[in-house]
Formats: sequence, structure tokens, C-alpha cells
Amino acid sequence: MKKTPFYELLAAHGARMVEFAGYAMPIQFSSIITEHKAVREHIGLFDVSHMAEFIIKGEKALEALEALTTNVMSTLAIGKARYTLMLNDNGGVIDDILVYRLDTQEYMIVANAANYQKDCDHIVAHIATEAEFIDITESTALLALQGKDAIGIMERLFGTEALPKDNYSFTKAIYKGKELLLSRTGYTGEDGFEIFLDTTLAQDIFARLMESSPTLCGLGARDTLRLEAGMPLYGHEMSEDTLASEIGLGWFIKTDAKDFIGKSALLTKEPQYKRIGLKVVGKGIARDGMKVFEGSKEIGYVTSGTYSPTLGYPIAMARVNIDFDKDNVEIEIRGAKIQAEVCKLPFYKRQK
Repeated sequence: MKKTPFYELLAAHGARMVEFAGYAMPIQFSSIITEHKAVREHIGLFDVSHMAEFIIKGEKALEALEALTTNVMSTLAIGKARYTLMLNDNGGVIDDILVYRLDTQEYMIVANAANYQKDCDHIVAHIATEAEFIDITESTALLALQGKDAIGIMERLFGTEALPKDNYSFTKAIYKGKELLLSRTGYTGEDGFEIFLDTTLAQDIFARLMESSPTLCGLGARDTLRLEAGMPLYGHEMSEDTLASEIGLGWFIKTDAKDFIGKSALLTKEPQYKRIGLKVVGKGIARDGMKVFEGSKEIGYVTSGTYSPTLGYPIAMARVNIDFDKDNVEIEIRGAKIQAEVCKLPFYKRQK
């Protein structure tokens, strides 16, 4: 099992470690609810060094990326990041990724750790000799500082002018002679920053951040935060067997603007399912895989579910038949059918 550059530091702070995507990762430190509320109310620090990072560069890097992704990359400016999907020929989702434009002919892909090898194989197979592929995962550490207090902490550490000003943008900074990438994307529904750094700087940067006493957070809080924010998770809301047009991410799929792998399948296959949000009003918490009913008719299943620490009640996302249009469903929880209300996503939206 692999360890991130922060493993010993996090273990010393009481991390409860679990295996995730081949890495020993903290699931929690104190409690998921405490860590969740710290991000919503103040600040939380996450080690997300298990994520995969790849560089694609060269004269045909843009051409290669356009074919690989569903979103338009030709309009992506240097210093900006863009969310997109990579599909297989059947229109299923190989992964959801972020693409950063580092330079005129150079891009960075940030991908899910669980899909590391699959993504590598897919990208290399389709860019052929058109662009250079460099895997920088092992040499890259990644921290995410999330919450309203993130700006102040980052300003003290790097200076106001060094920080990205807009969402889905990034800057480069020099720290002790080495380049860092500071981005502003987030996966919690709060404002915040990601710090991509060389692994040799890991202990130093971690110590500097801890001077501001952020709450250390694990994967448990990361999951409850992203679910409140209505953000899909690979392996739950999407997979290679999930048609990309069935997960409510149409804004990131530009079939009318370019050609890409899987486009033909999306144009010829009618969506059979859709993603919805649910508020559980009966007693119980919906969990992945639980069946969803409209009366006596089974119409789908829960893809993610938890108790929402912010809202104070259980919430879930579900994959249901495309023609379902009612305001209420029932979820089968431990053999009993529990009432749930259909609600708009996201469940939570921060006040700006």
C-alpha cells in the first residue's frame, strides 16, 4: 500500500487510516461531523496527494485533448482550469478530470486516483505520437485548504498577489527555489485552494499551514461535503457503464462544438436514466445501492447518501428512470420503504 508524503505527519496528528485507491489515506481525525463543520464554518486541510497528475505537451497537445475530452479546450486560457469527462467509445465515463492549461502547448490533467492506470492507458493509446505524455503523479504532492478562512492563510504564506483570483484559475509561485502551482477549484462547495508541490517540500509547507491551526480533515468529511454540494463522484454517480448524458453534466459535454471519443454513442443512444437529489423525510439514512421506488414500481437506486451535518437531515443522490417526474419517492432502507422528497441540486450553496 502506497503512502503519501504526508503520511507520517498525519498519523502523528491522530489520523485513522484506511486503504483507498491503493494508498493509506485518513478517513477521519476527530470525527467526520466535526471536520465537516470546520470546513463550512472556518477552515479544513486535506491531503489529496493520492490524485493522479499527467502532463500533455507538444504542438498537437490541444488536438489530442480535444479528442479525449467532452468539454471544449480550445478556449481554455493559460492560467485557467476546466472540468470535463473522458469517455469510451460507448459513451460511458472513463473518468471525470480537471484540465489545467500551463502554457501554449502544455496542459496538466488531474484525475481520480482509483482510475490511475486506466486513465494512463487510455490517454497514451489515443494521443499516440501526437503529443508527449508525462506522468508526474509520484513526484507531486497535493494539499487542499478549504473554507472561508483559506484566503487569509494563503495570503500570509504566499502573498496576496501570488494567489489565483477567480474560481477555476491557478497561478505559479516560487517557494524555496521550487515552483508551486496554486489553484482554486475545490470539491467541498466552499471557497479554497489547492497546492501542487514537489514532494521534497511536503513537510515544510505542511508545517507552515499548520501554524494557522486548520482542522485536519479526512476522506469522510470530503465525501459529505461534496455530496451536500451536489458534486458527482466517480464510481458512484458515474462509471464506464453509465452513459455520460444520464448524470446531469450536460454543460460539460459539447456535442455541438467538436468531435470527441464517445460522441457518436451519445448522439445515437437515448438516455434512459437521470440523476436526482433526495431529502429523506422518513427515519433512516439512504446508502449506496439502496432501491428507489415510485409506489410499487422500482425506478432506480441510490448512488450516494449520508446524513447532512449542515442541513440536519439525511440526503442522497439517486439514478432513476428518465421519465420519472414526481415529487416523492420511497427508498428501501433495511427492508422498509422510507419516504423521501425530490429536491434540486445542489443541496447546499455557500453564501458569497
